[in-house]
Amino acid sequence: MKELSVTLPSNEPIEVCDWSAEWAQKFRAKAAVIRKALGTRASRIDHIGSTAIHGLAAKPIIDIQVSVLDFDPKDGLIEPLQSIGYVWRSSNAELTKRYFREAPGQERTHIHVRRLGSWHEQWPLLFRDYMRQHVEEHEPYVALKRSLAERFRNDRAAYTSGKDDHLWQIIRRADRWAAANGWTPGNSDM
Repeated sequence: MKELSVTLPSNEPIEVCDWSAEWAQKFRAKAAVIRKALGTRASRIDHIGSTAIHGLAAKPIIDIQVSVLDFDPKDGLIEPLQSIGYVWRSSNAELTKRYFREAPGQERTHIHVRRLGSWHEQWPLLFRDYMRQHVEEHEPYVALKRSLAERFRNDRAAYTSGKDDHLWQIIRRADRWAAANGWTPGNSDM
């Protein structure tokens, strides 16, 4: 297995854009290619993050979650995703996922491969579904994101950590909502 070694841009200025219907279309096109490459190895392929939530402003990056039963064999994930132009970020410090990015010059895409049924796989699905159902949560979250993007335009780590408290407040409400409504992840997006 050959690992691609490329430097991907990480110092691009942070931009929060108004919601775009194109994001869902872009997800579907990318997910279809991923499905073909991974086949049944991918138990689920879901559009996650802010671009997956109708009406929510977001950084124009398509986040895709691929749920798998196991990370091993590792080359069974890396080789198919590299063959369709994604770069494995082996230096990713989050051990609960395998992380891939677009190749240099390609449209911004983050692929988060997580274990099916794990808390880390469920969290983004719950967040997405809760936010889709609770439009009243959008305005305060967008205001925070825009403020942080202006304040930390060239500091992604500060921008991300600045959202932490707000996100944990949302996920606590989402957890109560899930318990009261018997939420489970619906069908995979792809």
